[in-house]
Amino acid sequence: QVQLVESGGGLVQTGGSLRLSCEASGRTLSTYAMGWFRQAPGKEREFVAAINWSDFGTSYADSVKGRFTISRDNAKNTVYLQMDNLKPEDTALYYCAKAKTRTVVPSTPFRGYDYWGQGTQVTVSS
Repeated sequence: QVQLVESGGGLVQTGGSLRLSCEASGRTLSTYAMGWFRQAPGKEREFVAAINWSDFGTSYADSVKGRFTISRDNAKNTVYLQMDNLKPEDTALYYCAKAKTRTVVPSTPFRGYDYWGQGTQVTVSS
């Protein structure tokens, strides 16, 4: 079993920054890809970013490219999402998820992830 706990969300003004963390317990994450997703009220959950295990390769949704950075610290069993230049449309509940494989791509379906956190709320005011 894996438990994922997100933190770092909050209320920020447009143009501000937040750093989300996702800490895992119960099993090491170091051999799996990890992803961040978000879900805004009334909308479907969507992919935000992912980082692979083998080469630390990263991928991002077009809407966050150049503003968000995903990283990982395998020694701490933690994945991060640095969010800069935040916009009101970034307001959502943000989830981290552990992939079933070592690599993922943005189109990897949700069933390609087997553990999810409870989410941390990010609210960007205009």
